[in-house]
Amino acid sequence: MFASIFGALESGIIFAIMALGVYLSFRVLDFPDLTVDGSFVTGAGTAAAMITRGLDPILATACGMLAGFIAGCFTGLLHTKGKIHALLSGILMMIALWSINLRIMEDAANIPLLGKHTLMTEMADFAKITGLDASLNAALKAVGLGESLPRTWGILVLMLALTLIIKMLNDWFLQTEIGLALRATGDNKRMSRSFSANTDRLTILGLGLANAWVALSGAIYAQYGGFADIGMGVGMIIVGLASVIIGEALFGTKTIARTTLAVIGGAILYRIVVTLALRIEFFKPGDLKLITAVIVVLALVVPKAVDNRREKRRRKRRQAPADDWKREAEQRAAT
Repeated sequence: MFASIFGALESGIIFAIMALGVYLSFRVLDFPDLTVDGSFVTGAGTAAAMITRGLDPILATACGMLAGFIAGCFTGLLHTKGKIHALLSGILMMIALWSINLRIMEDAANIPLLGKHTLMTEMADFAKITGLDASLNAALKAVGLGESLPRTWGILVLMLALTLIIKMLNDWFLQTEIGLALRATGDNKRMSRSFSANTDRLTILGLGLANAWVALSGAIYAQYGGFADIGMGVGMIIVGLASVIIGEALFGTKTIARTTLAVIGGAILYRIVVTLALRIEFFKPGDLKLITAVIVVLALVVPKAVDNRREKRRRKRRQAPADDWKREAEQRAAT
């Protein structure tokens, strides 16, 4: 159980970067961007192809992120300059990326990274050199968890640090002049134009940044899983939306900093719930998409049902004094 939850934490933190990208497009820009399913593989395929050629994994990951940024910008161009509907432009780019990703991966549907030097191996080496593994494993042994020691703590610790840095960069950017204009464009595009904001450029920039984070998550996840596959991006938009919706429902959205932290928490919680659900004997690995759909439905329906119930209680409390006054007036009239 401990090993399963630990793996869910690692993958959840990696997917949190993708969820931050979905938050930018889905919440900030109010843009239903389906490019995510393709740009996730673009980042993974670019990084894997470069690593297999012996290039530095950090450079390969950065190039994967850049490829995702370009893909997002093309989606924005289709919508703003081509005047194509937002949903359709994302679908068209997602379809186009399937062929582009195959070209990037040199017509191979799968690129294995086992035995290659990747970010994960660098993180594991860092944990060994600094003594992080030894100290944390000693603490686990002290509390009786010595039989479930992870292979390394470096991935979890360093990925958490990287995700928090990306979160803070997002928070800072959304509070800059360009970031405020981007948020205004998502809230009311017509109003933004009235203040001389170039909404087309802002939309392109926002979608580029969103897909850059998605591609970065894909590049890291390919190195974490040890392979890049042409079909690994199927359903990623649902995973991202689930993370955003669960995080907002549980942790709130009062400020930008709190919302982005909620998105990270939602991604981690989503992976933990899926991992625990798959441990039930009734479920099979093929039920993963069904479990995801059920989680999203519950995340959408339950908060609204709770809010409606609270609103009914408030109305009842407000109506109670008026009912009491009416009852007393009827009694006085009767006497």
